[in-house]
Amino acid sequence: MKAALDKNYWDSRYQEGSTGWDLGGVSPALKAYIDQLEDKTQKILIPGGGNAYELAYLHENGFTNSYLIDLSPTALANFKKNNPSIDERYLIEGNYFELEDQFDLIVEQTFFCAIDRNLRKQYAEKTHQLLNPDGKLVGLLWSEDFGVDAPPFGGTREEYIGYFNELFEVRTMEESYNSIKPRSGRELFIILQK
Repeated sequence: MKAALDKNYWDSRYQEGSTGWDLGGVSPALKAYIDQLEDKTQKILIPGGGNAYELAYLHENGFTNSYLIDLSPTALANFKKNNPSIDERYLIEGNYFELEDQFDLIVEQTFFCAIDRNLRKQYAEKTHQLLNPDGKLVGLLWSEDFGVDAPPFGGTREEYIGYFNELFEVRTMEESYNSIKPRSGRELFIILQK
C-alpha cells in the first residue's frame, strides 16, 4: 500500500529517526555553491529541508535572510535544538505548495525526490512563482530512476528538462562532480534561472 506523503508521514520519519537521506552535514556540492556567492543580502529558501545543515551553514556565513520550510514540526524542533542561535522566524512550518512569498534563491536538497511524482510539474510552477525575477533554483536531483513507489523518487535529466524547460533557463544540469561517495555518479547538479 502506498504511503500518504503528508505531514504525519514525514513527522513520524523524524520521530523514528528514519532519515536515511540525511547526510549529517552540508552537501559538498551546495557548500561549494554557497561559498562562491557574494551577495549575502539575498533571500534564500530551503524547502523540505529537515535538519537543514545548509540553512545553518548559510546563517553561519552571513546569509541571514535564509529560511527553511518543512511540514514536520519534529524536524523543525530538531533544527531549533541544534541551532539555538538561529531565530525561529527563519523556520516555517508549512506546505511548500501553499507558501506565499518571494525569494532570490531556492536551494533544492532532497525535497524534489521526496514529493509524489504527480506533484513535479506543480513543483516547477510553484518554484517559478516563488522566485523573484532572475531568481534561481540551485541544488541536486537524482540522476537515476529507482522504479519504486516510495521516496526517494529518482528520475532522469530528460524528465526534469520536461518539467523546467518552459519556466527556466537551464544554466546547468550535469553530473555533480563533488557528491558524497554513495551518491557519486548518481546526482545532477542544477542551476535553473527564472
